[in-house]
Amino acid sequence: MNQKWLNKKDNKKLIVFFNGWGMDEKIVSHLLFEDYDVLMFNDYRILEIDNYDFSKYIDKTLLAWSMGVFICSKFYDTFKNFDRFIAINGTQKPVDDNYGIPHIIYNLMVENFNELTCDKFVRKISTGDNLREYCTRPMQELKEELIAIRDYKIDKHLKFDKVIISKKDRIMPPKNQRNYWLSQEIIPIEIESVHNVFENYTKWSDLL
Repeated sequence: MNQKWLNKKDNKKLIVFFNGWGMDEKIVSHLLFEDYDVLMFNDYRILEIDNYDFSKYIDKTLLAWSMGVFICSKFYDTFKNFDRFIAINGTQKPVDDNYGIPHIIYNLMVENFNELTCDKFVRKISTGDNLREYCTRPMQELKEELIAIRDYKIDKHLKFDKVIISKKDRIMPPKNQRNYWLSQEIIPIEIESVHNVFENYTKWSDLL
């Protein structure tokens, strides 16, 4: 798993960001840090992270987007004492006919994965031009990550305080997201956006 400090300036507030499948820091590179340190995780082919000491931070937020909403719970013991947990356009059953991406759609993407299907994916997540720059890793890596996410089993689940669903999400069906969070007795906030909500914001604190 890739681990990268997007900002580390000895601030007292921390955001740990679990990115979506196939993405890197470019998807959030325009967001201002203000007084937050930000640590990003992505590339979920192997689920291992370093040992971190977060004790110096007086305010700690875990922010997970898309497939990151599922993956972050693999590290339940690392993050269980954070102050808040925010999920955006994802569920903890990401490949599921009722609570995530339907199995047939996900499996077809795996089976037929190539540059054309990757381009189709990025056109669905955002608006605007040059979307392919968000998904620049080698095709084989991206396919391996798709398969790994589908096959992971996670026993403990983090309890999210805030859930955001984009009404125009063309990746994770909004209806299925809604079904999942309501089953967890969490009422989501629904916004007018596509899967990539970050294009609507200018700073990290806007998402909290």
